[in-house]
Amino acid sequence: MKKHKVKVLDVRTPEEFNAGHVRGAQNLDVKSPEFVSQLAQLDTAQTYLVYCASGNRSSKASILMREHGLRHVVNAGAYPKLKEAGAKTE
Repeated sequence: MKKHKVKVLDVRTPEEFNAGHVRGAQNLDVKSPEFVSQLAQLDTAQTYLVYCASGNRSSKASILMREHGLRHVVNAGAYPKLKEAGAKTE
């Protein structure tokens, strides 16, 4: 991910994020009222890898991101599956 300069976004709650997340991920809670305004601060040229607990919220977040001009969005699905696949976590 570093090689390709992919930004990792964890769209779970801050509590879920603090319990464990992919190393280097930024937390943007998709359920937060500020989520859409936070999207406006993201670089539209950047590629984003988005995940949550089950894949449901990351799917919704990915759609919202595309609707707000972020074209390079990859829904990585569920955090537990990323861990199983060997993603480094903290």
